[in-house]
Amino acid sequence: MRGLSEFDRVYLHRNFVDFRKSINGLSIIVEQEMVLSPYGSGLFVFCNKGRDKLKLLYWDKTGFCLWYKRLEKDKFQWPKKHADQVIKLDSEQMNWLLRGFDINSMKPHKSQQYTQLS
Repeated sequence: MRGLSEFDRVYLHRNFVDFRKSINGLSIIVEQEMVLSPYGSGLFVFCNKGRDKLKLLYWDKTGFCLWYKRLEKDKFQWPKKHADQVIKLDSEQMNWLLRGFDINSMKPHKSQQYTQLS
């Protein structure tokens, strides 16, 4: 299993997914609804309607990997009011989501890039 920090891109499918779907069904969602290639270097994240389960799908160059997490008491803070069907996250935001934080309200400090000292 690859660690979250190893993924270049993390993509959340904003709408809830029928969790009877497995690798083939989720791969079709990635291709047809998210308009992305499931064979790339991205991690694709899906949530059920009850917001207590996540499925993570990725291609590891030899086959698909499917990771499943079920919460026993809480719910994931899934972004509902996002305009886009596909939400791009970095690995830090993905860790926040897994730990129960609302990724819409948590924003890190903006990166600063300077070319010289004044």
